[in-house]
Amino acid sequence: MILYDYVLSPDCYKIRLLAALTGAKLTLRAVDFHPGGEHRSPAFLAINPAGTIPVMQDASLTLTDSAAILTYVAARSGPAWLGDDTPEMRARVALWLAFAQRLSASIGKARTHDMLQKPADIVACRKAGVQCLREIEAALVERHLMGDAFLAGNRPTLADIACFPHSMLAPDGGISVDAYPAIRLWTRAIRALPGFVEMPGIHRLHDLKPEPAGVQA
Repeated sequence: MILYDYVLSPDCYKIRLLAALTGAKLTLRAVDFHPGGEHRSPAFLAINPAGTIPVMQDASLTLTDSAAILTYVAARSGPAWLGDDTPEMRARVALWLAFAQRLSASIGKARTHDMLQKPADIVACRKAGVQCLREIEAALVERHLMGDAFLAGNRPTLADIACFPHSMLAPDGGISVDAYPAIRLWTRAIRALPGFVEMPGIHRLHDLKPEPAGVQA
C-alpha cells in the first residue's frame, strides 16, 4: 500500500497511526504540500484530480478520502478497528467518521490559517472548532458514565483514530483543549495503545499536567 503523505497533515497522520497500531505495511511517498504545492502539479493531479491528500494506492485501487482509506486499512489489517459487528456500534463508528469532516473544516482550517497563512474566516472556524470539541467532550462523558473510555464503545475503533489528530492539534489554530477533561483522558488512553506513534505538533504537553480527576456531565 502506497500512501501519498505530508508529515504535518492530520489526515495523513490518521493513516500512519492506524497502520502503526495494526501492523499494516505502508510505503510512504512524501508530497511537498507546503511550500512546494506539489499537490497541484500535473503529475499529482493525474493521480487525484481533486488535488487533496492523503491518497492511497494498492494495486489498481486508488483511494482519495481519509475515511475510505482508514476503512480499507482496517479491513485488511485490523478488522476489530471497524467496531463490533453490530448495527449499533458500526453506526456509531460511521457517525464519528463523518464528524471528522467537521473537525477538518473547522479546526483544520484554523490551523492552516495560523500555520500556513491559508485564507479562512478564522473567527467562524474557531467558533465551529470549539463547538466540535464540546460535542466530543459531551459524548466522552456519556461513554464514561457507561464505563467506556472511547468514542464508540469500550475499546478503540476508527472513530477514535478519525477524531484524535485534529482534537490534539486544535491549539495550532488558536483553540485551547485545556477545558475538556474527558478529551484529555481519552487522548491519554489513545497514547497508551501498543504501537502508538506521534506526529510533529502532537506533543506530550497534557501528559505533563495533573491527571484529570474525573469527568462530569
